[in-house]
Amino acid sequence: MPVFISRSWLILILVTLSCNRYHAVSKTEKVVVWQPSHQTDTGIEFNEALVSNGIAEAAMKASPRLNEYKVWSLGKEEYHHSNSGSNTKTEHTSAVVDGKISGYAYEIRESNRLHPYVFIALHNNGGTKRHAIWGYIHYGDQYDSANRNLAARLIEAVSLATGLENRGVLYDSTTGRNDYRCKTTGKLAFYSLDENVNNAPYRVLLEIGDNAVSRDFLINPENQKKIGEVLKKEVTAWLGEKS
Repeated sequence: MPVFISRSWLILILVTLSCNRYHAVSKTEKVVVWQPSHQTDTGIEFNEALVSNGIAEAAMKASPRLNEYKVWSLGKEEYHHSNSGSNTKTEHTSAVVDGKISGYAYEIRESNRLHPYVFIALHNNGGTKRHAIWGYIHYGDQYDSANRNLAARLIEAVSLATGLENRGVLYDSTTGRNDYRCKTTGKLAFYSLDENVNNAPYRVLLEIGDNAVSRDFLINPENQKKIGEVLKKEVTAWLGEKS
């Protein structure tokens, strides 16, 4: 005996199947984590946290929508140095102060829970006197070649789209800043890029512009949007090639 289904029920079934299919696919997509700087104490009349977050938000809103998340400690007073501190100083990263972990530690912990495939940290440089962009990767990493390729592609894409000078890809061990060290190599390192801390296989940190020389450029929302969209486009292309 034939079974007749009304048009409205048929539409509901198709929508449900479509939604279920979408969720099944999205769960298998590689996770991308954005880590905008939470530093509010860098530069004169300049908020690195808000600028970096503006770029991260623009990237996440840009098409296509990926399986992506943001980790950010700004305003979370239950963590020490949640709105300041250096990514290369033990006191501001791996240290526990008054029973509290740092803002950086919180962000990496949250990122690790998401099991990201790629992790992109966004910062603004300072004291360089250059309107430029730099890429950083972790020294001694087994994914060195792939991370260097990803960082190079990202900074080249942003440079071409914005006119920021491309200063190339550097190891985090070359900055000579502060005292946080990778326990594997013993060399100075960026806490957020250390493979002993961050479980993502692919990890890069971008220093976008200079907080003095590039100030007017960086605080412009349109430029933040452009940079975010360019980063999303290049990350998407890179992911497509990796898969």
